[in-house]
Amino acid sequence: MPFSDYKTALVTGASSGIGAAVVERLCAEGLQVHALARSADALQTLAERTGCIPHAIDVTDLASITALVAEVDFDVLVNNAGVDRPGSILKSTASDIDLLLDVNLRAVLHLCRLTLPGMVARDRGHIVNISSIAGAYNFGGNSTYHASKAAIHMLSRQLRIDAYGKRVRVTEICPGRVATDIFSHVHGESAETRARFIDGFELPQATDIANAIAFAISAPVAVNIGHMEITPTLQVPGGLSTMRPELPQSPQS
Repeated sequence: MPFSDYKTALVTGASSGIGAAVVERLCAEGLQVHALARSADALQTLAERTGCIPHAIDVTDLASITALVAEVDFDVLVNNAGVDRPGSILKSTASDIDLLLDVNLRAVLHLCRLTLPGMVARDRGHIVNISSIAGAYNFGGNSTYHASKAAIHMLSRQLRIDAYGKRVRVTEICPGRVATDIFSHVHGESAETRARFIDGFELPQATDIANAIAFAISAPVAVNIGHMEITPTLQVPGGLSTMRPELPQSPQS
């Protein structure tokens, strides 16, 4: 469906990284883009640069997002907001689990619940969910994050069934490592963080993800691009580890 068939978009997690790049790209395509994030200053800067409409709202604030969706008929929804608290379930706290589920899953479910009925009624709309390769592959230390992103994968497939018979499209974008500031948000802004995750690697940029989203949205109405996995060429997910059991200790003589 060409961009001219859409008028409005809502992008969450819009103040930086992939979210900001998506806002900029959709504004360039002529959409009225509502940018939602917690950082009012960053959103204002983005608005001055792109012409987007800023909303300094926490994506978990159900009352505020409900009021916003009641005011605007959104043709495009990009669920980009996400958080991580690395750690296996052995070390997770109750607050860590609640935060990840609130931001990565519950907020997405509510935004889909709020926007999908209007899209179905208008026979027009596109939902883009940013998940992660963590929803399909296991790597150590992110138990709750894996669970939340796997849920987004299944939700994205289910939404198409819920909207069956209507021209509502759903795209799941599954990035691997991307050169954004998410690593600083999770691990702290430092030279060590950049050296560990960014410096020296050949990584996709936030604009690459935004371009992929624009490609999916601009496809003909008869085409639904359901799933895109975007990783660095030099990154391979998966792996296999096998451990020998510890030998029993000999009794002390």
